[in-house]
Amino acid sequence: MKVAFGMSIINRIKFPFYLSLTLLAGWSAQAQADNVVTVGIAPHGGQIILGGSVIPLKEVTLAAQMPGRVISIAGEEGDEFTTGTVLVSINDEDLQAKKAAAEAQIASAQNSMQNAQVQYNRELWNPRVYNPRPMAGMGMPSMFDGFFNNMDDMPGSNTGNKSIERHADLVTQGTQVASARSQVTAAESGLRAINAKLRDTKAIAPFDGVIMKKMVEIGDTVQPGQPLIVFSYSKFLRIQVEVPARLMPGLKKGMVLPAKLDVNNTRVKARVAQISPIADSKQHTVTVKFDLPEGVPGGPGMYAEVTIPDVSASDQALPVIPKAAISQRGSLPSVRVLDENNIPKMRLIRTGIDIGDNHIVVLSGLKPGEKIVITTNE
Repeated sequence: MKVAFGMSIINRIKFPFYLSLTLLAGWSAQAQADNVVTVGIAPHGGQIILGGSVIPLKEVTLAAQMPGRVISIAGEEGDEFTTGTVLVSINDEDLQAKKAAAEAQIASAQNSMQNAQVQYNRELWNPRVYNPRPMAGMGMPSMFDGFFNNMDDMPGSNTGNKSIERHADLVTQGTQVASARSQVTAAESGLRAINAKLRDTKAIAPFDGVIMKKMVEIGDTVQPGQPLIVFSYSKFLRIQVEVPARLMPGLKKGMVLPAKLDVNNTRVKARVAQISPIADSKQHTVTVKFDLPEGVPGGPGMYAEVTIPDVSASDQALPVIPKAAISQRGSLPSVRVLDENNIPKMRLIRTGIDIGDNHIVVLSGLKPGEKIVITTNE
């Protein structure tokens, strides 16, 4: 029993050992089938490649200014519209009724002002104190009225001064004209306020552009401040990059730098268009926007890279590897590095500028002298 127990322990120890030898032999055979190269060095010209996103030249989020129900939307995502097009409309029946009432009030106020102006002109050219209005009735009452009015002009009469009475009548009629004019102004102001609210029931395109995103559908009830639609001018595109603050001395507005778009690895020139005046207090980065040439492939949201000069770093030696050794299966590039047992291990790297057509600088993840594997059957 002891002998059998001892042989069992030996077999348990030998099996993992044999398995390791088998795996090592398999990896060695694979490594021999592939090309194993040593990571070299290349002078680094003081440049850093930073990733960013492509954004439209202009973009606005149109929000609701009035509460109500959405009754129309101009189109879907990707549809183009010109300046002044109504993109989203909100129900305005209540405001239309108020507008009709305000217009009627303006008409009434204008009639009152017209009547007051006529009364003033009549008092101005045909004063009542000098030309009393005849009372309705038979001829005898009118005759007595004229007799007593004429007595007012007789010397010694204490009935009053007609000049003062005429002035009082003119002031009274002028006050009525001014009051009527104020009523017209108030009614017109109310109409303008209603028209402003009516304009707020419509989201109008501020420039030629494309609908990027819809937040509502027809029939939705919205409240003031609720986003309705994202509208952008995407004929010209930009790259937005968060640049570390230490690299900012090497950037100036108007500089032209190399960039690469994530569409067939398209390489273009990008111009520094806008540099944020402040840095992010948490990330210690500065937002920089780069103008792209007209007609570049792709659209907003895609990944892009910009080569940023690093004036704070002197020329130094960095690892350089063949481009064929890089795998792009994930979001970050990676290579297979041989460890001390010649077993390939996957390792993520960060790449820099190209060295010729076939090699590239590695900013992090590798050291000069390490061995990497280039698979020939991929």
